[in-house]
Amino acid sequence: MTSRKLGLALALALAAGTALADPSPAKKALIDKIVALQQQGLAEGLAANIIQGPLSQLTQAGRAALQQVPADKREATAKAMDGDLKKFVEENVPYLKDKISKAVPNTASALLDERFNEDELKQILAWAESPVSQKFGLASVELQKAVAQKVMSEAGPTLDGRLKTLQANLAKQLGLQPPPAAAPKPAASTPKK
Repeated sequence: MTSRKLGLALALALAAGTALADPSPAKKALIDKIVALQQQGLAEGLAANIIQGPLSQLTQAGRAALQQVPADKREATAKAMDGDLKKFVEENVPYLKDKISKAVPNTASALLDERFNEDELKQILAWAESPVSQKFGLASVELQKAVAQKVMSEAGPTLDGRLKTLQANLAKQLGLQPPPAAAPKPAASTPKK
């Protein structure tokens, strides 16, 4: 998970706005190689994370508000909302990737220069360029997806129920009318013998 830790360190440096230090030419060459290896993945991951936070909150609020829409207009409204969300992502993720890509070199270089000596940078670079590291990086992505799917298949219904309870409690506290409860589904009738 070394590349993940490095990516997180680079992201933290980006957020902190660390200024570029003046490393030796040999150290700068190592840092430049590491930054180049990490830059694309960092831009992708960080842009997605920045967008996901507000979108998750907005989506949850939208789902709650959607329950107040008349039933005959709900599906069309949901599709329109999905379209707006998709458009927002399509417009803003590339924008953020560009901003991050421009900020990473100086910011990450300063962090790497500050935290690692030349020998450590050589080790990081050797690991990052190794086939095992690349294979591990791909496996890590797949592992995260597999774990997330398993957890959500088991915990998703419970979390959905808890979220609905929270939304109802918040609506009650705000004096809003809670979304109508779903009518209980009739039990499947068993054929008479």
